[in-house]
Amino acid sequence: MPMSFNLTIIEEFRANGGRVGGPFEGGDLLLLTTTGARSGRPHTVPLGYVRAEGQLLVVASAAGAPDHPQWYRNLLAHPVVRVELGTDAFDAIAVPAEGDRRERLFTAVVRAAPGYGDYQARTERELPVVVLERERPGAATGAAAPVVRTLADKLLEAHTWLRAQLRHVRKEAHAHTPGRPAGLGLQLRQHCLAFCDGLTHHHTGEDGAVFPALARSHPELADVLARLDEEHRAIGRIKEELVALLAGIEITEPQRLRTELDRMSAELEAHLDHEEAELLPVLAAIPFPPTGPAPARTTPPGPTPAR
Repeated sequence: MPMSFNLTIIEEFRANGGRVGGPFEGGDLLLLTTTGARSGRPHTVPLGYVRAEGQLLVVASAAGAPDHPQWYRNLLAHPVVRVELGTDAFDAIAVPAEGDRRERLFTAVVRAAPGYGDYQARTERELPVVVLERERPGAATGAAAPVVRTLADKLLEAHTWLRAQLRHVRKEAHAHTPGRPAGLGLQLRQHCLAFCDGLTHHHTGEDGAVFPALARSHPELADVLARLDEEHRAIGRIKEELVALLAGIEITEPQRLRTELDRMSAELEAHLDHEEAELLPVLAAIPFPPTGPAPARTTPPGPTPAR
């Protein structure tokens, strides 16, 4: 769809609580915001969706065009996306289905919206079926989202998200076998990249805002902050090694992947424990959101694309 047409639909969607007129009136429509694979900028598109097997699905059909749409290429690079559905908005991890699961879900999509079958008939490429997995603090355990009143609460929220994502990724890694027809290669890759993006956002927020503010207001923490900064760099190097492994996940040795994840898990857990022990007492005295000029701020529990 032309960009001007997309913008008109997006504006109408947001102005009317998810309802639009014209050719999409009465249809199941959502807004998907991805992060540009090259630009890093937010990119919002209106998409039809289908619910099947308890999952929220979108299809990278591009009306049967020979190439994947840009939003699909974006989510392969940055799996955490923003979804607007009616009046609800939430972060999700975008995971393309593979193998038998993709076939089963695509059959369900065509049953609900036969036009996708026509789009598939127009092109030789297999239309990707993308599962939008809703993410929130506590989602992995079914717990309610914690109440955040201080920067200490915000830090714990971020750490809880990172720990849950890492546990999820390690569980998938133990089930991963390269070359399986219905393997977990792409699913594992997307969750792993989401974790890495979340870690980057969290550490960037701390390095750019939280740590400098604490250094000014609490000079006695200088040695602690210097050590945490060193740990950030060390974990960043491991993260980059992991991303490089994921680039060739179909040929990556499963044991090597598990070893890297185990090493990263141990170092990250030690870092998070140390950071909490040193900083939570100080951050507990700082309200969140700030009520006045704030000495510091933290990032959300996961990577949140710009709105």
